[in-house]
Amino acid sequence: MTITTPDPRHGSASVFTTKSRTRAFFQKYPTLILLSILWIVLMLAVAGLGHLVAPRDYMAMNLSARLSEPVGMGGTWAYPLGTDELGRDVLSRLIASIRISLTIAFLATLVSATIGVALGFLAAFLRGRAEQAILMVIDAQAAMPFMIIALAVLAFLGNSLTLFTILLGFYGWERIARIARGLAIAAQDQGYAAAVRDLGASPSRIYGLHILPNIASTLLVSMTLNFPEVILLESGLSFLGLGVQPPETSLGAMVGYGRDYIQSAPWIMLAPAAVIVVTTLCVSLLGDWLRDLFDPTLR
Repeated sequence: MTITTPDPRHGSASVFTTKSRTRAFFQKYPTLILLSILWIVLMLAVAGLGHLVAPRDYMAMNLSARLSEPVGMGGTWAYPLGTDELGRDVLSRLIASIRISLTIAFLATLVSATIGVALGFLAAFLRGRAEQAILMVIDAQAAMPFMIIALAVLAFLGNSLTLFTILLGFYGWERIARIARGLAIAAQDQGYAAAVRDLGASPSRIYGLHILPNIASTLLVSMTLNFPEVILLESGLSFLGLGVQPPETSLGAMVGYGRDYIQSAPWIMLAPAAVIVVTTLCVSLLGDWLRDLFDPTLR
């Protein structure tokens, strides 16, 4: 009697192999994370190419079509998300708002990371009293209510897109500085940093070319956790009228403009509010997943 072993390339074995690979893929990349990545990619595509697909100029007014309802509420496909109080296309304004808000959040997060990493590395290198002075500045920044400080700065110095972005860049740097300092101190005692130091490399070369690449994954996770907070902060300041100024627009500014029409034309603020909620949620979920992925204690 001859016993034949199923060829793994044929028959049921391939089915089980496919199922196992599919199961392993979704175990590594949960459905919620895949949806979050898909949404973030969509937002980046809108931010980068939105001006090419926007149906109209986001500042173009059509008073004869003011407060037109969106599709699904009695409106037509001429204005899929309706129009605002000046007859401007909500979809076109939403695309422009996503572009401006994400650009501000990205640049502000980059400024925050640059300040935090620089001060964290400086504290790890100097140690002693200089380190204590930097830690005191970090603690002072963490204890200050940033929203009140931002309101005061914008009220006294006026507002411009550049000033607004730089101001938001001072949010959250103290957390990145603490992380950078701790990781740099730990890296100094590891073999690769000690070997490069013994070879006579300068501190800038040690920190910039050796320590920073080895801790970049952890810093990247910190930036992804800081990014949604900056979006919410920008939205809050723009909602109060101290953020992005007309004729420019942002997600928070759209919500602020639509608050006076929340009963008669709720679609003006519902669309940007939904984008704010979904985007911050997706970035937060992705940041938590990356933290779990790169944290060796959770493996």
